Amino acid sequence: MATVWDERFAGDGHVYGTAPNRWLESQAGLLRPGSRILSLGEGEGRNAVWLAAQGHWVDAVDGSAVGLEKAERLASARGVKLRTRVADLADYEPEAGGYDAVVLIFVHLPPPLRQEVHARAQAALKRGGRLVLEAFTPRQLAFSSGGPRQVEALYEPESIRRDFPGVSFDLLREEEIDLDEGPLHRGRASVVRGSGQRST
Repeated sequence: MATVWDERFAGDGHVYGTAPNRWLESQAGLLRPGSRILSLGEGEGRNAVWLAAQGHWVDAVDGSAVGLEKAERLASARGVKLRTRVADLADYEPEAGGYDAVVLIFVHLPPPLRQEVHARAQAALKRGGRLVLEAFTPRQLAFSSGGPRQVEALYEPESIRRDFPGVSFDLLREEEIDLDEGPLHRGRASVVRGSGQRST
């Protein structure tokens, strides 16, 4: 069954571009070579394909078959391999302790689904595994650079910390940045950025 995301990803271009998210790129040096990485809400593949090109083993999960088909084409064009899975994040249960890193880039979910998905993401990390996350905050409603228009779907640093009690964050803060990630993420934005390791 087609989803709103299938419709959004249906065009020829990549609506969030093909370059990796800048925050993810800045944190990639903290990942062990050849890491097994889970990217949730991967969409059209820009982050997963870039991570695979760095030598990592990447599982890309998204609810849109159209998005993941484009991810596979992008991977093929860049000579890398991905493992993709079409799944509703409400039902998807990743392998517990199976990943060296979990990536959540602009994955916006309403509570309590957000807490459930984040709990499973934390459980998917190995001890010492790294979480890399970026999302819009409620201050994003003042900008037109993307993101949900429902305040309950936007994240605060404090809500992220509560959702990931087993992660020791090296950095977790709100920032105002200039986005340039394809036509749907462009302009001034208010985001929360987090990076940390599973400690328990």
